[in-house]
Amino acid sequence: MATKIEGDEKVIAAAQKIVKSLGNSKNLTQDMILILSNFDNRLSNITELFSADSSGVRKSKIEEQFEAAEKVVLRWESNSNSRHRRNSLRWEDSPDEAAEYLSAVDEVLRLTEDLSLSSSSPDGDIMDRAESILQQAMSRLEDEFRHILTRNTVPLDAELLNGSFRNVSLSFASTEGEIQEFETSVEDENESFSLERGRSLEEDMCVDLINPDAVPDLKEIADRMIRSGYEKECCQVFSSVRRDVLDECLSVLGIEKLSIEEVQKLEWRLLDEKMKKWIQAVKNVIRVLLPAEKRLCDQVFDGSELIREVYFTETTKGCVMQLLNFGEAIVIGRRSSEKLFRILDMYDALADVLPALQALFPNDSGEFVCNEARGILDGLGESAKGTLTEFENAVQGETSRKTTQGGDIHPLARYVMNYVKLLVDYSDSLNLLLKSSTDDSDCAGSDSSLQDTLSPMGHCLLSLISSLESNLEEKSKFYEDGGMRYIFLMNNILYIVHKVKDSELGKLLGDHWVRKRRGQVRQYATSYLRASWSKALSFMKDEGIGGGGGGSSSNVSKVALKERFKNFNSCFEEIYRTQSAWKVPDPQLREELRLSISEKVLPAYRSFVGRFQSHLERGRHAGKYIKYTQEDLDNYLLDLFEGSARILQNPRRN
Repeated sequence: MATKIEGDEKVIAAAQKIVKSLGNSKNLTQDMILILSNFDNRLSNITELFSADSSGVRKSKIEEQFEAAEKVVLRWESNSNSRHRRNSLRWEDSPDEAAEYLSAVDEVLRLTEDLSLSSSSPDGDIMDRAESILQQAMSRLEDEFRHILTRNTVPLDAELLNGSFRNVSLSFASTEGEIQEFETSVEDENESFSLERGRSLEEDMCVDLINPDAVPDLKEIADRMIRSGYEKECCQVFSSVRRDVLDECLSVLGIEKLSIEEVQKLEWRLLDEKMKKWIQAVKNVIRVLLPAEKRLCDQVFDGSELIREVYFTETTKGCVMQLLNFGEAIVIGRRSSEKLFRILDMYDALADVLPALQALFPNDSGEFVCNEARGILDGLGESAKGTLTEFENAVQGETSRKTTQGGDIHPLARYVMNYVKLLVDYSDSLNLLLKSSTDDSDCAGSDSSLQDTLSPMGHCLLSLISSLESNLEEKSKFYEDGGMRYIFLMNNILYIVHKVKDSELGKLLGDHWVRKRRGQVRQYATSYLRASWSKALSFMKDEGIGGGGGGSSSNVSKVALKERFKNFNSCFEEIYRTQSAWKVPDPQLREELRLSISEKVLPAYRSFVGRFQSHLERGRHAGKYIKYTQEDLDNYLLDLFEGSARILQNPRRN
């Protein structure tokens, strides 16, 4: 039985080959089919087998299928051109009609593909009509594609993306590397120099900038346009609409389209605000908005990886380049110390998101964007290093001769130390940036013992502090009063020590550095006592009074003795008047200085009065010369270094 079936199949195959070999002669083919069907009953159905392949029947069937699809397409075009828009069809309003329309497009596409594969060309007229109707359909789909994209855009919720950034409030002026008007920049240092941190931006934050329900319709349309060879038109529509959406997002995030020249003309306070917004926008755009756009591209154009990459790059590169152009303006702009923290913030933000950016643009189409971002990152790093160098030069070269009232802490010391203290928060970035450019021999200054232990940033900050100390030493020479000079140095060095100890700088510079500066403060205290009180103490010596130095001889010169007390009183009163106006803001240092004065002056005064008081008490007006008791002097010393000048009143005696 199987052999018989195989034989039948061989006969039919041979007959089919004969019919096909007859080619294009319709009459000859029909005659041969009739002969073969009469020749063998196994070929009785040969007419049915081959008539479906005859060109005449095929053409009629294609025409029927095409005209049905054409009717659907033209009906939509007629409705779309209607004067009454309420009768026109829209995708979201007519899902069933939309599905029918897509089926019609699919049918036209199939027919054109079949006709293109056919070796014969009897259906050229159908092919021309199909291409024409397909062109109309693509125009319609392009319009619907744009409409769906536009209508289903979801506005950006800026508050949702409102993450954190370092808010360094530094209000000071600087020009061409010279620090100016820093006195007005340091108000309440706890307010003026601070880092404010909010919540961190969630790396897995997900937002949709388009209604998810619209994505399937977009995909259906995109598939047809790409199959029809209209991928260029599809890309243009998609990229144009989505670029506008991303531009609006940048506007919501506070990013304006400014040229490099416009950025460089901004005054500092306005520029500072724009730099802060840029920092936040970079995080939001690259971590949140671009991944959302990437998901949309992947969903709508999932049929081709190449198309997805091209569409995504064309859509988003303008948004990224707008951000990078602002970064470039900062890189090539004039350097000034107030910009450093914002530049470091920009550097950190861009460095943080660069891997994510590279993952979004892994192929050749996005290589330009990634290269630009790396270039801006390098430029920000170089700008930060250059600004640090110029800042140190400005500290070294700050030559104002204006002294602080009462030897108080100099604004330059406040300014520099708060500046340095904030830099510690950028340790990771600065160590990376300074690693290859730090010259140990220069940066370690006189503290050579620290050279082997300090990080690159530690060397840089130590060099800055050393420059500040040298500058303060020079400024101390502007004080004519030697005592005030040492008060000034004590105040400022101790201020520097406290700033180091009360921050991460203490860990950075170590205990040895702190102990060395405290030793300096003690040396300055000794020098202060010598400069301010040596003259007063000299009046408490026995030399030149007579009496053999014991105070009991009748040979003591009362005239000389009176002169000594008068001179001491006058000297003490002058010191009291001037040094009560001097300022020692640190309470511990203030108390230690008063105690040192007491230990030096009061014993000498008590001893002198004890030896010679009897020589004056026997005379008239003894109180005129011995005006103060030891307790009086001790109490008056408590008024020193309070920053408010006072005048001694002659104490009342019982």
